[in-house]
Amino acid sequence: MPDLSLALPLAASELTLTIGALVLLVLGAFLGEKSARLVSILSVALLVAGAAVAATGPLGVAFDGAFVADPLAVYGKVAIYLLSAVAVILGGGWIQRNRIAKFEYPILIVLAAVGMSMMASSGDLISMYVGIELHSLALYVLAAYHRDDLKASEAGLKYFVLGALSSGLLLYGASLVYGFTGSMRFEDIAAVAADGEANVGLIFGLVFLICGLAFKVSAAPFHMWTPDVYEGAPTPVVALFATAPKMAAMVLIGRVLSEGFGGIHDQWSQVLILICLISFAVGAIGGIAQKDVQRLLAYSSIANIGYALLGIAAGTEQGLQAMLMFMTLYVIDQIGFFAILLSLSKSGRPIRRIADLAGLKTDRPLTAVAITILSLSVLGMPPFSGFWGKYYVFGAAAEAGYWQVAAVGLVASVVAAFYYLRIIKLMWFDAPLDAVKTDKAPVESQWIGWASAAFAFPLVIVGLTWLEPLTKIAASGFGAG
Repeated sequence: MPDLSLALPLAASELTLTIGALVLLVLGAFLGEKSARLVSILSVALLVAGAAVAATGPLGVAFDGAFVADPLAVYGKVAIYLLSAVAVILGGGWIQRNRIAKFEYPILIVLAAVGMSMMASSGDLISMYVGIELHSLALYVLAAYHRDDLKASEAGLKYFVLGALSSGLLLYGASLVYGFTGSMRFEDIAAVAADGEANVGLIFGLVFLICGLAFKVSAAPFHMWTPDVYEGAPTPVVALFATAPKMAAMVLIGRVLSEGFGGIHDQWSQVLILICLISFAVGAIGGIAQKDVQRLLAYSSIANIGYALLGIAAGTEQGLQAMLMFMTLYVIDQIGFFAILLSLSKSGRPIRRIADLAGLKTDRPLTAVAITILSLSVLGMPPFSGFWGKYYVFGAAAEAGYWQVAAVGLVASVVAAFYYLRIIKLMWFDAPLDAVKTDKAPVESQWIGWASAAFAFPLVIVGLTWLEPLTKIAASGFGAG
């Protein structure tokens, strides 16, 4: 029986969000639909408070090893909570403009954040699965939140069906791992793997686990849901999908493989390398023919997840640190992209086609500058911040002996440059498709987009002085072997 006086402080941020979400649910039920704005504001405050609690809370292990509060978990939680708070802010104006303001929207994001937080702190296979399902159930609803939109309903259904498939893969893999190790705890599984008892059954279980987790981060060939969901789901929901859940899943993958299966790195690294290579190809080539902005960003995310997984595949502490740096810089760029998309519309209709960005410099020169900076950053072009993320990942991969894979990733970046440079060319050198000017931008989306773009550039000047030590602390003690 765990000592709750020691265990509960370690899970203080999760308890804060859970209790807060229930209180907000009751508040919304009493006040009705008119409480949507109030609940959104309180949800943002709750998520920021959760980040503060997580950052200042004690470290340790609780619930018989099922829950871990260590620097990696803290880093992941703070990022997850802050990204979720930004998603609530972006969604607030959108649901008001589309006249579907419901108080449940921000509460679903808070509950999803609780599940993602559990993923970051998972110490065994049970807590891992519970965290994944808790956040997934909320995301299924959010994907189809605009129920009067046929594409949104279709996106939600596709995400749910394929999500159920990935859950089956996870459960099957977990059952095989448990059957061949006799334990659900990552620590005990690692002990079995370190003893050289990594038999075929354990390897099969691990492969199924990796496949199930690859779905959560949109890694190819488990990316089938991503383009359709990105295209059909509401834009602020896609902004959430592209950031917080991916950060949570990458932290979880790093923990599971490094902490639970570090002793058999040679086996699982081969699977990850294959996934990386397929993701590079699908993401870089698949995005070339896209005409919808959000669908293009979906293929971009597939390629970029391949880069992040390459850091984990290195199987070193340096590789995990590189993954954290890359993901942090990547999600900031993504938040900026989607904030700008939410700020762009013509005659009250959102701009979704890439061609609609033609001549944007005429109406919105500052927005065109922001998109240019973010595009070059995601591409990994020096001196923008995204370059440093790829630099650290490729460096970690090369040091671990995977320089050929890093070279393929570099080639994929060159191929992907086509669709980013096409956007820049349209904005700055092409004439607008029509004479209709873009509408006045919502203040919150505009400022978040500009802030993300500004963040992408000055990091070169400050030399990542704040991010590198934080990620180094978070990754300390991890690594295969």
